[in-house]
Amino acid sequence: MRTHAAERASHPASTPAHGADTPWIVGRVTAPSPRLRLFCLPQAGGSAGSFAPWRLTPPDGIELATVELPGRGVRSAEPVPGTLEELADAVLDGISDELDLPYALFGHSFGALLGYELTVRAARRGLPAPRALLVSACRAPHAAVPKRISDRDDQGLLAWLEGFGGFPPGLREYPSYLSYALRTVRRDLALTEAYRSVGPVPVGCPLHVLGGAEDPLVGRAQLERWRACASGGFTLQLLPGGHDYLFTDAPAVLGAVAAVLG
Repeated sequence: MRTHAAERASHPASTPAHGADTPWIVGRVTAPSPRLRLFCLPQAGGSAGSFAPWRLTPPDGIELATVELPGRGVRSAEPVPGTLEELADAVLDGISDELDLPYALFGHSFGALLGYELTVRAARRGLPAPRALLVSACRAPHAAVPKRISDRDDQGLLAWLEGFGGFPPGLREYPSYLSYALRTVRRDLALTEAYRSVGPVPVGCPLHVLGGAEDPLVGRAQLERWRACASGGFTLQLLPGGHDYLFTDAPAVLGAVAAVLG
């Protein structure tokens, strides 16, 4: 749940895409003849820069299309839709022209629910289905929200984030930016807390679930509930680390992602 404040200090140079980036894709990295486009959706408060470490060693033959959502990063001045469903519709509108290549979706935490909604909505619109949906460190869409976090004050929210490595302690030295970053996280958390699918609507593609073996927020039992959303293949894999395992060992995560994408 690391915010873009922790990401913007170091953005590795990325290979230019074939054609200009849209506002929805920032920091794209592509191979000369990619076989698959992987849309990467960040955690609560995160931006496209959350996936900066992935740009150093992208999987062979896979284009990384890191999604920049409104209200953060270079789009921080843009309004954010009021529900996660409305945000999913906006993202799908924004990337629909990018579905000309076989694609997959990867979402971490908040981004996992967003990726699920994108997959469901693509089917409803008759758009090409992803080759795979990869969800990370997140409750299943039909599962109840364990507890509300978004209504805590800044100190309570910050303490919760720091408790699992979701916020770099150094940001306390920059109170103005810290306040802004906490507002971004709180807003995204509120979207997820208000969201719950009416049922486990199955996705029409293989579903791969990843998580941190020491994650205090989302354990194996909660990750297992994603199985009800799978109509095709299903895998579940735990990697070393906590809720922020995505950032503490990027090579291991990329290896797991490359493996399930074939």
